[in-house]
Amino acid sequence: MPQLRASGEPAATSGDVGSDMSKTLHNGLQILELLARRTEGISVTEIAEQVGVHRTVAHRLVRTLEYHHLCRRDDFKRVFLGLGLVRLAEPVEQDLRTLARPVLEELADSVQATAHLVVRESDTEVRALMVVEPRHARIHVAFQTGQIDPIDRGSAGLAILAAFPPVPGEREEITRARERGYAVSHGELVPSVGGVSAAVPGRGSAAVASIGVSPLDIGPDDEESFGAAVRSAAQRLSAILLR
Repeated sequence: MPQLRASGEPAATSGDVGSDMSKTLHNGLQILELLARRTEGISVTEIAEQVGVHRTVAHRLVRTLEYHHLCRRDDFKRVFLGLGLVRLAEPVEQDLRTLARPVLEELADSVQATAHLVVRESDTEVRALMVVEPRHARIHVAFQTGQIDPIDRGSAGLAILAAFPPVPGEREEITRARERGYAVSHGELVPSVGGVSAAVPGRGSAAVASIGVSPLDIGPDDEESFGAAVRSAAQRLSAILLR
């Protein structure tokens, strides 16, 4: 599963390249990783400084990535990720959905609530990659796959943020989620609908996905049982992905 570095973490330098690696390809991938962190865009000069190459080399690398639609430049010459990455990511997301489906189905049926797999879309947003409704519940929440929500509202985004190191001014709910291993929200995205989510551990220290459920109501006595269920599901999916 792909990993994202926490904001502010420096990119690897060109000195990290082994003798059996392509330095040019390595530098190009460094640029994509840098653009993933700098969602506000970045100049070619800044790219050269961060990656540790001459500006002429950085310009040539950016032009190559542009040709393949992996990055783009706006009218102010700032560089952003390109839509070509969406096409490349689709097969990976399809595999992830295939692997996650049985885990989500079991979770939804066990707690009689809609289960979801949510991925980090950017520094500010998360996206519902997969939604599974319980098969035998009389009443349950329904929402669309692909739904975009703020990363700092709702249990799914809060669980992902809790997988990163603490930052000044973060919500108390994120700190609490980091302590107990799952995040809880009450009516933050939809009135009267709660959420309990846990981050899916990856190979790095920070997760880019979470598994959760959206019950119609969550009482104080329910949080722990829902939390245990989503934590177990997240650990199961992580074990599958890391095989």
